[in-house]
Amino acid sequence: MAISMYSCAVCLADESREELVEEFFRSDGKYVLVRNIPAQVCVRCGEESFSAKTAESIRVMVNERPVPEASITMDVFTFAPAN
Repeated sequence: MAISMYSCAVCLADESREELVEEFFRSDGKYVLVRNIPAQVCVRCGEESFSAKTAESIRVMVNERPVPEASITMDVFTFAPAN
């Protein structure tokens, strides 16, 4: 995977690598998982960033809700601080 120059929005590192990542998005109260998203990933802190074109493609996909390739069941927890 190629290494490119950029500036991380979180830790200000100047190196990233291109990776395919997966990310959860929420639309109309429903979570969806999008896999194989091309992203720049910070080599120092792991922060992922997407190009404007990729972000727009994700937005259209999530909001237009095409037929998904798969469905999953997910465990849900509510945080309760330890006493």
